[in-house]
Amino acid sequence: MPVRRTVMGRLRRSSVRSRSTAAAVVVVAVAMALGAAVLLLLLQRALITGVSDTADARSTEVVGQVGAEGLKGLSAELAETTRQSQLVQVLDVSGRVVASSSSRVDTQPLTALRPAPGVIERSEVGRMPLLDEDGYLIVAQGAGYGAQRYVVVVASSVQTQHETVTTVTKYLLVGFPVLLVVVGVAGWFLAGQALGPVERIRRRVQGIGAGDLSERVPVPPTQDEIAKLATTMNEMLDRLQAGQATQRRFVADASHELRSPLATLTAALEVAEADQSGAAWRELSQLMAAETSRMGRLVEDLLLLAKADDAGLRMHRTDVDLDDLVEAEIQRLRGSTPGLTVVGDVHPVRVSGDPARLSQLIRNLVDNAARAAHSTVRLTASAAGGSAVLTVEDDGDGIPEADRQRVFERFVRLDSSRARSSGGSGLGLSIVQEITKAHRGSITLTPRAGGGTKATVTLPMDWSIASLS
Repeated sequence: MPVRRTVMGRLRRSSVRSRSTAAAVVVVAVAMALGAAVLLLLLQRALITGVSDTADARSTEVVGQVGAEGLKGLSAELAETTRQSQLVQVLDVSGRVVASSSSRVDTQPLTALRPAPGVIERSEVGRMPLLDEDGYLIVAQGAGYGAQRYVVVVASSVQTQHETVTTVTKYLLVGFPVLLVVVGVAGWFLAGQALGPVERIRRRVQGIGAGDLSERVPVPPTQDEIAKLATTMNEMLDRLQAGQATQRRFVADASHELRSPLATLTAALEVAEADQSGAAWRELSQLMAAETSRMGRLVEDLLLLAKADDAGLRMHRTDVDLDDLVEAEIQRLRGSTPGLTVVGDVHPVRVSGDPARLSQLIRNLVDNAARAAHSTVRLTASAAGGSAVLTVEDDGDGIPEADRQRVFERFVRLDSSRARSSGGSGLGLSIVQEITKAHRGSITLTPRAGGGTKATVTLPMDWSIASLS
């Protein structure tokens, strides 16, 4: 057992090329051993069957001769007509040898078999000390001449057959190692050829650093598993490169967004510190409070998106009257934006979800529409086919078709109506999309009839999610 463990341990630590070659040699060796055993067995059986058939024919011939002519001149006839590899005896009912083909067998019977006339019996191949240690096959057949009963015995040597099997075995023993060496060399070469692309892929991947993900691994011109592996690795590198670029852009945009309110706060503090009367502080306090609030909202949004990227948003599931949340946003928007016409078409609809997150979703859509609108924002909420449908429309300039998916990316602004000065950070629609996904819903942006944009959120009225707490 320790030796076996040592061998198995070395095989596990060896290269794929070595293991493949060893496996090929072992499989071929086992197959050749089984094949050789079957070959030798079949060869021996075929040779012995041939000897047995010849002995049967000879015994039938002698039986016919005894039945026709009796024993007169039989010994001389047997000596002349019997082949060198055979011995023939004719025994009487007492077992005495009455005729034979050779003086070597004219005294003692070769077998104890005594079949009745017309019956053939055989003995197994064995060693016969009386016959110079040769192996013989014994066939005994009953015969009759008038009232006399005899037994014809034919002993056929199988020495030639044994020598044939021995010769074949020697050739196989000599050829096995040679063939296994050829298989080992061929297996080593072919495994190296097959694993060559893998090694080239490994060297290329080893040379790709985290700072530069633009390189790609070579794809073999074949259509095999290695080519698929190389293609998959290149696709993975594409995703890593895209993720790295997104991360860098995210950090840069976040730093840029935070720099603006920090610069405003720093300038305000410098002005307030230089003013000994305190009037500047009173004038700048509102500005500083607004910038602090803005920076706080930005940090909260960044934390929310970071949680969504990490493990998904965690929701506190409960029954939510979506129409109440929409009505609250309508009232808030009317109170905070006097010059804006806010139209509501709200019907009772209840969903299963997180009320705080759904309220944030509606508010982000409403604020986005209010910044883009020229004069009117329209909100609707209704139930349709087992889903709650929320729409928020504005009569602004609209979003070009090529940008309707890009606006869901982080820190994306399309025009001045969504500029930083108007309060937008470029994270609102990203947060809306994450909250919608967490509720197993969908959101689409389409053109509004008459100009503007229509945002449609579809939420299932009942859903389950494993991450709910």
